[in-house]
Parts: sequence; structure tokens; C-alpha cells
Amino acid sequence: MIRILIADDHAIVRCGLKQITSMTQDIVVASEAAQGSEVFDRLHAEPVDLLLLDMSMPGISGIDLIRRIRAERPTLPVLVLTMHNDAQVVSRALRAGANGYVTKDSDPEVLLAAIRKLASGGWFIDPSLVDTMVFEAHADSALPHEVLSDREFEVLQMLAAGQSINDIAAKLVLSAKTISTHKMRLMQKLNLASNAELIRYAIRHGMATE
Repeated sequence: MIRILIADDHAIVRCGLKQITSMTQDIVVASEAAQGSEVFDRLHAEPVDLLLLDMSMPGISGIDLIRRIRAERPTLPVLVLTMHNDAQVVSRALRAGANGYVTKDSDPEVLLAAIRKLASGGWFIDPSLVDTMVFEAHADSALPHEVLSDREFEVLQMLAAGQSINDIAAKLVLSAKTISTHKMRLMQKLNLASNAELIRYAIRHGMATE
């Protein structure tokens, strides 16, 4: 039996995932977490075989959360389940320590296949993302946002999703001044002069998904 921990801040998503796994004979939801800090509490309280992780949750989230989980539980398979389908997001998640990546618009069969593959020691990338990643890897020139740090990239995504500096600061448990500094640096690196240009850039590169 594969025991999984679902980490997602949307209750309806967690309910849907439990419904999907309830139709299998080899996968069971052992625990749930609605924010980043809860993930570690649940991992300490309940033995699990796999973590099913959303990239965008209150508190610790995204790349930071994956890295902290990997540092604390180096052998625990981490399967990212998110709306983000940008190849850069996938690459950063895998470099941080995720073992698999599936988008939320995938068929349930794809998700179940990913869980089973990771639980058996393998890796899994959503088939719908493979071509995108391959073509980007062989592109002649790097995209401008590839030079951003993981934190700057995360702030860019959240700004593109319409979140304010204060909202981002609260979600990432950082000061508004720190977020403003990240925003200033990423805009300089991307040669963007206004919020409108930032939004257009993010939409053009498929980042404004959440």
C-alpha cells in the first residue's frame, strides 16, 4: 500500500484527490496539510511513502519548501501537482529535489501512474510537458527569466497572478521590504520598467497561471 501525504491549500482539491485514490487498491491518503509549515508536522506525525505537493501554499512554498523537505527527508519521493506548466518552473522544481511533476489539468490516470512510478523509485514528468522541456533545452538562446534566482522567479509568478507586495510578504513569511527588493532586482534583470510590462512578460511566457 502506498501511503501519501497531500499538501494543498484548497480543500476541494484535497477532497478530489482522496476521491481519486479511493478508487484504487494500492494508494491511500494517510495525511493532509493545508500550508507549508503543516507539511513537516504531518511528516513527523504520520509515516508516508510519498508527498503530493502543490507549489503555491500559504507560508513556506514552492522551491523553498521542496528544498527543506529534501534536506529533512532525503529519500521521500516528492511529486509536484500544480497549475504551473512553464518548463522553467518544472526545471527549478526538479533541481530543488522533486522526483516528479504533474499538472492539475492532467487525467487522473496520469496522476496515479506518477504516484506508482515514484513510489517504486522512479521519476515522472507529465507527458504534456515533455515536448516543451525538450524544445526549451535545445533553444538557441536562454530566456531572460532563466537568470533570476529561485526567490525572484517565485515573486515574479506571484506578482503576475495579481498578488500585492504585502500579500506576497505574508505568504512567504518575509518582510514587504524584502519582497520589494526582489521585485526591483527581477525587473532590472528582465529590463522591465513598469508593472504593466511585468504582467505582459509573465503572460507571454505562460507564468500567470494562478
